[in-house]
Amino acid sequence: MSIADKLVLQRQRHLKWRAFDRLELALMILCGVLCFGFSLSVMFDIVTRTIGHPWLWLQEVTSTLFIYAIFIGAAVATRRNDHLYLTAISESMHGTPRLIVEILIRIVVLGVAFCLIWFGYINYLRGFGSFRLPSGTPIASLYAAIPFSGVLVGLFTIEQLVNGIRHGFDHREPPDEGLSISPVETALPARPRP
Repeated sequence: MSIADKLVLQRQRHLKWRAFDRLELALMILCGVLCFGFSLSVMFDIVTRTIGHPWLWLQEVTSTLFIYAIFIGAAVATRRNDHLYLTAISESMHGTPRLIVEILIRIVVLGVAFCLIWFGYINYLRGFGSFRLPSGTPIASLYAAIPFSGVLVGLFTIEQLVNGIRHGFDHREPPDEGLSISPVETALPARPRP
């Protein structure tokens, strides 16, 4: 099994287009790099402050990595049905009621995506009037992640909506082969009596 097969989730395959698998893979790798970079920059920030020679620019790097990881992670989690998705309600239903609830949930998520795009873009434009210190970079560099995430959330939600209407949302999932759990031995070994 390749790394791509491990990173691209196969659950609910009937709701996904194969064309977006590479995008999901790239976003998962990007999220991993962002989270690793965030952890590394926090560590360096702590170390440099402890030795008495802080690198002030590390706080900018840390906040940038954190914000981009959050918004890109939210987008990829939407494709994987791990985020912005109310599974407890819909998975307890079958047939037409489930179809209606699944469509309504995704319409709400599309509304969220539209708000991310619209208001994120407004904040992005306004961010050119404020600057981050000490670099002097416009704060718009942080706000750019918001509409980008909104576009991806909208794209992945439309993908699920179209495929769910065409193929149905209610599909039985095959058991995960890689997650087999072996039985735990519960009996205590017999001890010799004195």
